[in-house]
Amino acid sequence: IVQLAESGGGSVQAGGSLRLSCTASGVTDSLVSMAWFRQTPEKEREGVAAISARDGGTAYADSVSGRFTISLDKAKDTVYLQMDNLKPEDTSMYYCAADTVGWTVVRGDVRLVATAYGHWGQGTQVTVST
Repeated sequence: IVQLAESGGGSVQAGGSLRLSCTASGVTDSLVSMAWFRQTPEKEREGVAAISARDGGTAYADSVSGRFTISLDKAKDTVYLQMDNLKPEDTSMYYCAADTVGWTVVRGDVRLVATAYGHWGQGTQVTVST
């Protein structure tokens, strides 16, 4: 059974930084990609960043490109999301996701499509104040 455990959420002032972590257990050698999504009660789940476990390829939402960095420690099956220059609109519940089937990689590119990820964490709250 694949399980994802997130950590690192919290409260920060605008312009500050946070780093989220997510460790996957039970994936053995089947990990294809990992990603971060976020959702508020008012909005649909939004893809933030994804990374391929095969070649390290990444994908970012336009809203976070240049401010957030996703990385993967394959030895630990842990994905990180470094969030810099945080804005109040980044306030959300952040969810870690993992693909162990292969639906997230199309023609070599990793995708930020929620339905392609089969495993999800419980979420960690990020709050950015002005």
